[in-house]
Amino acid sequence: MTLVTRVATGATAALLGLVVALSSATVPAAAADAATLTGIVLGVGADQAQRTVTWYSSADTAQKVQVVPTEQVVNGEFPADPATFDAVGGANVSGGRFNRHATITNLKESTAYSYRVGADGNWSPVYSFKTRSFEGDYDFLFFGDPQIGSSGDVAKDQAGWVDTVNVATAANPDAELLVSGGDQVETAGTETQWDAFLAPDGLRQYPWVATIGNHDVGSKAYEQHFTVPNTDRSGPLYGNGNPTSNTSGGNYWFIYKDVLFIDINSNSYATSQGGGGDAAHVKYVTDVINQHGNEAKWKVLVFHHAIYSPAAHAQDGDAKLRRVDFPTAFSSLGVDLVLQGHDHSYSRSYLIKNSEKANPDEQPGAAEVTAGPGGVLYITSNSASGSKYYDISAPKTDQPSSGAGNGPDPLNPSTYWYNSVQNQEHVRTYVKVGVRKDRLVVENLRSGTCAAPNAAVEKGLSCDNDPAAKPVGSTVDKVTVHPYNGEGQALSVDVPNAAPGEFGWTIDGYNGLVDLGTAEEKGGDHFEAAGSINPIVVSDNRRSQAPWSISASVSDFSDGAKTFAGSYLGWTPKVVEAGAGARAGNPVVSGFDDKGQGLAKSRGLGSADQGHPKGVAKLGADLTLKIPGDVETGGYRATLTITALSS
Repeated sequence: MTLVTRVATGATAALLGLVVALSSATVPAAAADAATLTGIVLGVGADQAQRTVTWYSSADTAQKVQVVPTEQVVNGEFPADPATFDAVGGANVSGGRFNRHATITNLKESTAYSYRVGADGNWSPVYSFKTRSFEGDYDFLFFGDPQIGSSGDVAKDQAGWVDTVNVATAANPDAELLVSGGDQVETAGTETQWDAFLAPDGLRQYPWVATIGNHDVGSKAYEQHFTVPNTDRSGPLYGNGNPTSNTSGGNYWFIYKDVLFIDINSNSYATSQGGGGDAAHVKYVTDVINQHGNEAKWKVLVFHHAIYSPAAHAQDGDAKLRRVDFPTAFSSLGVDLVLQGHDHSYSRSYLIKNSEKANPDEQPGAAEVTAGPGGVLYITSNSASGSKYYDISAPKTDQPSSGAGNGPDPLNPSTYWYNSVQNQEHVRTYVKVGVRKDRLVVENLRSGTCAAPNAAVEKGLSCDNDPAAKPVGSTVDKVTVHPYNGEGQALSVDVPNAAPGEFGWTIDGYNGLVDLGTAEEKGGDHFEAAGSINPIVVSDNRRSQAPWSISASVSDFSDGAKTFAGSYLGWTPKVVEAGAGARAGNPVVSGFDDKGQGLAKSRGLGSADQGHPKGVAKLGADLTLKIPGDVETGGYRATLTITALSS
């Protein structure tokens, strides 16, 4: 079953409490008024209650971040007692500037905040961001390869990138994360390119989830511009094995609502260069999922070098190597979605399991797919700035259509075997991912047309886009991914924040999921929700007319580390359609009522005696869930295991 939790009674009165996470580097005190503050970027924290802020300073001075609820800012002035976070950082490797960062924690949900960086007498402009509900559905946006400077014209590349961020956030103002596919810039150590990349105001309003690309790795600028949570910068996760060298690297992870994000440095893939290679990443991903996978419903990996892409990089030796090294591990670990860049073109893979197409019958461009056990969807995003596009390349007829091969798709021989959709119009795009409790919705959207700003086209590249038929904001591709719910029936219910009023619920029987909806507060001490199991059909045409029985039991409900007992679920069995001598089992009350075991103990749904007539019966049951009032807010699931016995 799946259910969403609530905040315990009294917790809503909590005031904003903020603490600062400090690194080992300290910042010397000095005169504040000498510092010029640039490159301010909002980053993701370890969870939805955190944000990071990173910036550059022209002077090596003591600085901080101030944060207040936006409603407390009057005529642009902060109150006298804002929450304050001391910044840490150090001197930049190049460029003559100094980097600073701080981590904001304990943010309240559904709140608008304003912040500024600097010191007394020398503050940056004021920027704002919003937190959303800490539970439930949300959208995030994924951007491929801005690679500012790759067209040869930084200003044109900046214009296209700014326009994409503006278009995407205007169309999706409630999006909660902006996720990078890597290659923020063309030349890792060129700060004018970084300044252009950081130009969009959206990068100060929405948290940026940074990813290292091959054009970002060649200096420390990437690490100095972005602060990421739970970072592992050990040697094996650097391409050259040396974290102290003038290169960037490392892997990191975080949990945002129901998603465990894992971001890896795919520049480290060959042990011959000194790093730990793909094996080090597989170990890292395995360790993170083993330790934290049960804290989230979805697992999303992000790395730069696409392994199932449609253009020339698809045939690179490193792509073929990763196509062998990664997919089996990702399938076995239950990864749901992999987001990639590098190939400057769009593709959506078939569901891939163990380096092969999971379902040979999955059709090209299917609008809905269901991930059986081990099925993983891989997305490659096109250029978000228009600075560079790669054209789709033809499959190799002399290579296999599985594993590392680049052979053709038997269902669509003009495309690679692994891609359900491939697209290249030479227009800017981005990807929107909708995270829902029972599905992921992945949509590739146009953020531009052939018209400027589109640097590569402005410099003479052809363009295949009719703005009347395919305007800005139109959909290139869209797919809904339904998860694998196991062999039993998964049940779902939402528990709201404690508050007066009515709460609704819905039933969802798709793919075995039974949605008990939103629980309703009752009597001041508990919540109640109700629904019905998906009917069980029993067919018995045996000549022996032997007895049979169907029973079921439920596991505990869990949402990450939060749980409550399955004993709180009760039911009333019923014969929906008579036949095969079926009679309904006895009602079982919720353990909340009688302190009993409810459906945590196996209970009879229906049965028939010896000598019953042949035929078909349909059994059902109305479910009653009573949840103690101290259960925390969240999205809980449990599994109802059905057992059939016959002589």
